[in-house]
Amino acid sequence: MKTRPGPTTRVRITELSGPAARERRDDLATEEPLEIRLAAPDGTRRTVAITMRTPGHDFELAAGFLAGEGLAGPQDVASIAYCTDEDLPPEARYNTVTVRLRGPVPDLPALERHFVTSSACGVCGSAGLEALRLRCATVPRGLLKLTPDLLYTLPDALRAAQGVFGKTGGLHAAGLFSADGRLVAAREDVGRHNAVDKLVGWAALSGRLPLAEHVLMVSGRASYEIMQKALAAGVPVVCAVSAPSSLAVELAREFGMTLVGFLRGERCNVYAGADRVSA
Repeated sequence: MKTRPGPTTRVRITELSGPAARERRDDLATEEPLEIRLAAPDGTRRTVAITMRTPGHDFELAAGFLAGEGLAGPQDVASIAYCTDEDLPPEARYNTVTVRLRGPVPDLPALERHFVTSSACGVCGSAGLEALRLRCATVPRGLLKLTPDLLYTLPDALRAAQGVFGKTGGLHAAGLFSADGRLVAAREDVGRHNAVDKLVGWAALSGRLPLAEHVLMVSGRASYEIMQKALAAGVPVVCAVSAPSSLAVELAREFGMTLVGFLRGERCNVYAGADRVSA
């Protein structure tokens, strides 16, 4: 019987260096599917997402995905558990999570299809700003002020928290920071949006939403999906090591968020909400 998967998988490889070749072991970031199911008190069950992820913090991933997509907030969730259905083969038990709701499964247009996502890009739910306008408010101003010097410390602080990346070199990370630059929590995953979902899920399950006085730092680029998830969690500032997309910048400007890209060393670009950053 297959055991619970871990965040890394050991394999044997052939390493080439010049004309020489040698066999050795290597650690890879584990990538396996996770199916997220909703279950209502009346017995209704529905699969709402199948995502490729790095095992670990699966319940947070489920809670963060549901909160980010507006399907269920922490107040709607009665319990989260790995699925024990008899129709599932043993190897699938730890790749299926059932979220039991206090009420009915939401009857939303989005549920007419599954959110099938990959670790690379994929579609992560509502694909337009119009859908966000119906459920998300503009982020309040004036609650958070940051200095450039504080921003410059974030990438190194996030990198220091990436334990699995240090072994594999193949994971994205998302870190949540307080207004004074303290790392509050960090999560890793092969999917950049999954790492953010895990972080938002941690905040949801620990009763910390909305994250109105926090900064989200991501190790890759700032995509629309990441900005959507940050907005749903009430995060006013998102920082990224790489570039943002055009739609990410548009979202940030429309909803009053601060978006920082190319945050490396002692330089960065502020694409929206520069009023929150001052020397």
